[in-house]
Amino acid sequence: MAIPDTVPILGISWDDVLFAALAGIMLGSALLVVLLRDIIRCGLAMMASFAALAGIYVLIGAPLVAAAQVLVYIGAISVLILFAIMLTQTKAGPARLVFQTQAVPAAIAAVILAIMITITVTATDWGAVATRLRSATDAVARMLFDSYVLPFEAVSVLLLAAVIGGIFIAKREEGGPQ
Repeated sequence: MAIPDTVPILGISWDDVLFAALAGIMLGSALLVVLLRDIIRCGLAMMASFAALAGIYVLIGAPLVAAAQVLVYIGAISVLILFAIMLTQTKAGPARLVFQTQAVPAAIAAVILAIMITITVTATDWGAVATRLRSATDAVARMLFDSYVLPFEAVSVLLLAAVIGGIFIAKREEGGPQ
């Protein structure tokens, strides 16, 4: 049995439903990054937000950008941030966070940003954007995996060595060998 193109009861395409779900997950987890008190959970919520964004990239037809999002932001930056948090001793945020004292300016900035995003989204021809993005993604993929494979791998090994060195330096006991 084949899956229909639209949701049977609602008449909405499955792509729109998936986009709405991924956008909801991304926005919800981004709010959790800002609102949670435990910094480890904030880091995990940030990873969920990045994963939802990667899903949106796949949905619009940019799998290379999605793979880069997963590898760079989830696999490298988020894990590095979580390692840095776990290697330090303080895991809870301060009693009174800075953003709590700036609620009114932040609300004004959020409303202005929401208006700007709404204007931009409604004025953009998304079909042309997707076509250009797909051709640009193909060109970047060919260049990365044809011409720059060795530098890409060298940078990944250097980043791995930096993380291992950071862990070694952070876990070295005081009074031990220098």
